Amino acid sequence: MAGDGAAAEPPVARSWSELVKQVTETSPNNLELRATAAEQSKQVMRCFTLETENYCLGLGFVDKVPSGAQISATVVEPDVARDDLRAGVSAEQDIATGALSPVAFVGERAAMSKAERTNAELEEMQTAWDGRDKARALRLLDAEGNPPAGATGDDTAGASDGSDSALPGGSATTAPTTGDGRTGVPVPGAGETVAPSAGQSVAPKPGGPSTKPSPPPLKPPVVVKPKPVSNYIMKGYQTSQDRGYWCGPATFQSIDWADDKQKDTQASWAKDLGATTSGTAISAMVKQTNLKTNWDLAAGTYIVQNVSHWTPAKFLQVHQNHLGDGAPAPVIEHVQLLKRYFPYLAFNHSGHYQVGRGYNKKTGTIGIFEVFNERRFNSRGNKTDGARNIPATAMFNATLANQFKNIGL
Repeated sequence: MAGDGAAAEPPVARSWSELVKQVTETSPNNLELRATAAEQSKQVMRCFTLETENYCLGLGFVDKVPSGAQISATVVEPDVARDDLRAGVSAEQDIATGALSPVAFVGERAAMSKAERTNAELEEMQTAWDGRDKARALRLLDAEGNPPAGATGDDTAGASDGSDSALPGGSATTAPTTGDGRTGVPVPGAGETVAPSAGQSVAPKPGGPSTKPSPPPLKPPVVVKPKPVSNYIMKGYQTSQDRGYWCGPATFQSIDWADDKQKDTQASWAKDLGATTSGTAISAMVKQTNLKTNWDLAAGTYIVQNVSHWTPAKFLQVHQNHLGDGAPAPVIEHVQLLKRYFPYLAFNHSGHYQVGRGYNKKTGTIGIFEVFNERRFNSRGNKTDGARNIPATAMFNATLANQFKNIGL
């Protein structure tokens, strides 16, 4: 990060070992962490280049590396009342619904010991490394969400699954996989070690034993069938959050329930997701989707994807690509739950998770499961949970209104 000015391009990590070295060497010591959240954010939310793709801790894959000033701006609370006034909508602020805010994310990471923080960073970066090809495919889409003209399988390859159209662009080529089904992940092992800094512990090596079956080999590119104008999945699997700050566990409960037809409790998912009264991190949502469900076998490794440089058209098209191919899978929506974007609300709320489970290109809408029932937590609130169809522009702007500006897919 180049101070508060222009962003400096991170050094390129061409292997997992190089990335581990970069993460461990740049993870700040506790004494080095500065006092203010703005300064801490630049040390905690560091960016790395994974071959050709840029990933920032907390923010996810980014099309452009943010400057230090842009990183610091993520921990500044937005002026919701001012923005409501500009939008011609007035709403009282109510409760926080449960998505971890950037300032809480930075605070949690800064409060860890150096060893704990480095392990948490490496766990997040492992998921990113596994999903770097999907991120590349998403970056190559144009402003309308379509692959480059004349794109081949090599241009859009990414998901290690058996679907010909699992990735945006609808074609893929065979990629090398390790024994545990990860795509192209060099696993430190025979003849390769990673040396941590003095007194530093390192997260377990990637590619450890797993009970999940390996994704089938990719098929050669074929003619891709047009995706349907609209498609919806997960009918009957909507849930409502049990606690005001459990939008993460409730969203994950719905996603997992539709996957294995077993409705585990939100309390059990809160534990697995590391949810606190401050909320749930999107990196945990993505990690558990890859670990505990088979949705990644349909859609490729789930990643945290920043949408700051997308357009509403690309946002909707990516939903169609993800939910309208032969192996549809849900999107982890990460919005700011504000009345100006979700008129069914009586109040404004905080950062929030919803289940992205459908789309309609003709009407320009995205189908979600709203997991928050306002009336359950405020007698003056509306009944808000259940299936909803939201204009794609509103969903996109609600995502940008969240300080992280990212989704999980």
